[in-house]
Amino acid sequence: MKLLYFAWLKTKIGTAEEELNPPPEVDTVAALLDWLAARGGGHAEALADRNALGVAVNQEYARPEDPVGPDDEVALFPPVTGG
Repeated sequence: MKLLYFAWLKTKIGTAEEELNPPPEVDTVAALLDWLAARGGGHAEALADRNALGVAVNQEYARPEDPVGPDDEVALFPPVTGG
């Protein structure tokens, strides 16, 4: 799974992207975020407030219950606002 981090998430986690192999039970966006946060360090800090986080799976906005798989690209970013 390819993970991309943008804006302050990139700063807190310490990288713009990484390739990871979550365990098979990590099959939803929510489970992925929980698993990443459990890694500790910058991941835990960046993912502490899930309301301040947007997620896209394969370049489409995703909700916590949406599925993720080992071949997906998952982007984490601050919420996008319009005006």
